[in-house]
Amino acid sequence: MPAAEHSAGRGGIDLGGTKIQAIIADAENRVVGQARCPTPHEGGPDAVAAAMEGALREAAVEAGVDPAGLQGVGVGSPGDVDGASGAVANAKNLPAWTDSYPLGAKLTEALGTRVAVGNDVGVATNAEYVLGAGRGHNSVLGVFWGTGVGGGLILDGTPWHGRGAAGEIGHMVVKRDGARCPCGNHGCMEAYAGRSAMESEARRRVEDGEHTDLFKLMAKHDKPRLTSGIWERALDHGDKMAEHLIDRAVKALGAGIASAVNLIDPEIVVLGGGLGVRFGERLGPDIRRHMEKSLFLHDDPPEFQVAALGDFGGALGAALLVA
Repeated sequence: MPAAEHSAGRGGIDLGGTKIQAIIADAENRVVGQARCPTPHEGGPDAVAAAMEGALREAAVEAGVDPAGLQGVGVGSPGDVDGASGAVANAKNLPAWTDSYPLGAKLTEALGTRVAVGNDVGVATNAEYVLGAGRGHNSVLGVFWGTGVGGGLILDGTPWHGRGAAGEIGHMVVKRDGARCPCGNHGCMEAYAGRSAMESEARRRVEDGEHTDLFKLMAKHDKPRLTSGIWERALDHGDKMAEHLIDRAVKALGAGIASAVNLIDPEIVVLGGGLGVRFGERLGPDIRRHMEKSLFLHDDPPEFQVAALGDFGGALGAALLVA
């Protein structure tokens, strides 16, 4: 399509532990160009930033635009995000990313347009509030089940970030002195439901002699880790370890979400993320059932919906940062 047609478009990049999703959105928030690539697991933040630039440029080619002509590019990133400077630190689901890194400045220089950076789950929750399952609601709890488990909050129509780290629902304790979490604490929801933690537990059980086809499926489909698609195939094959670990994750999600609901009383819970979208229809009712069992107000649960924007939710939310 002609470059002039979308010259005022906006870019959005969703940085995940497994993949990078980039889009170009037009004035009506329609995706007119998109690209994705694996998240590098070597080379540190510089390699990740370079991959993000490449994905955005590929999406821009599909949309027929020059990145430098965009209104701007938004980024949804895990970790501690400084929205003012665009720096990101402690992106724990990405390798060798502990120290503060000037992600926004690096991408601004590389792409030739302004770049705004926000928390990945926060921007995805806002996208569902503005464009997706949360439309028409005044308070939204977003729960994004993927490499980790993240949360986002809309309270009284406004994104709530607290002092900068609000929404870390994955690190609510669901079992005192429980399983060790990738964050270093014990008993967090993410220690039972995060894809990375689930893979670590599966490997430990294999070492202890338990049988599973999870890693055979991973090798067969040439995946570097147990992706949501591998977990789905294992469930479809009746793999007992996969069934047990997924059931454990569902129960942990239900308990953690219930605690958050009891605290903030949102109108709707939106389930997203790689695993959340993949298994939303299949397992969402079970997560909701376990949530409702632990609610204070059993007769007045919040609405519970799977994220409506699918894989584009995070990238669309990022693009809204420069709307």
